[in-house]
Amino acid sequence: MRPWKIPPPFAMAELQRHPEFRVPVSELDVAGKDYDFPVRASWVRGALEGNEAAPAGDDGRLEVRLSKSGSDVVVHGRLRFELTAPCARCLEPSRIPVDEKLSLLMVPASRNKAPDVEEYEFTPEEADVVPFDGDNVILDDVVRDELVLQIPMIPLCSEDCPGMSAPGVSGADPTEDTKESVDPRLLPLLRFKNLKKE
Repeated sequence: MRPWKIPPPFAMAELQRHPEFRVPVSELDVAGKDYDFPVRASWVRGALEGNEAAPAGDDGRLEVRLSKSGSDVVVHGRLRFELTAPCARCLEPSRIPVDEKLSLLMVPASRNKAPDVEEYEFTPEEADVVPFDGDNVILDDVVRDELVLQIPMIPLCSEDCPGMSAPGVSGADPTEDTKESVDPRLLPLLRFKNLKKE
């Protein structure tokens, strides 16, 4: 299970006040309508605030088809974006490509209330049901959740990343001349260490 990092309240409030991916329900019908949204890197940076992952650079795309089914809205589409996070071994940036298919049912919030209990486990069917309020379908939370779910618990720049290496540390080249690569201020300690070995 991946760790979820919730953005600070002010970031969440800002995202909710100015939705990025909004579709008026009045535009939708049974036949459906296609939408192509840019996923701006600046929006993702705000959505993932407090998380080590960040946009890799360019904007992404959210391509979705929304159709009405009674009072519900059916959403099918694809999210494409590229994130970057520090490698867990060497701290260099590791790229995280996101190319996810979306398939969910959005229902009026009044119909999708979990029982009033402290702990409630959603069934697999309920997991793909997302509530919407008012006259608009807002996909911001869906996009943010998909991005967060794609962030590995242990990001790696490559599977065979050796990690950080330094003289005297496991993984360093044993043939390397240690004296030339050690900070000169530490040379007295190195001489002391070598004396103890003798």
